[in-house]
Amino acid sequence: MAAAPEGEDLCWRKSSRSAGNGACVEIAELPTVVAVRDSKDPDGPILTFGVQHWQDFVGSLRSGEFDPPSE
Repeated sequence: MAAAPEGEDLCWRKSSRSAGNGACVEIAELPTVVAVRDSKDPDGPILTFGVQHWQDFVGSLRSGEFDPPSE
């Protein structure tokens, strides 16, 4: 995991697919990292991932790699 950005104004966004139940994460894209936080705790911890690792993760989500097994 990359170092958390400090002292930067980040432009946070939620997925357009997020439901209104508050169970969301927000991301902020920077040149070398993607920052991730809990939308219910905007002053809480921030996780950061290298851009390539983030792109690999999102690709795995889209391909269904983490979907629960069908019965």
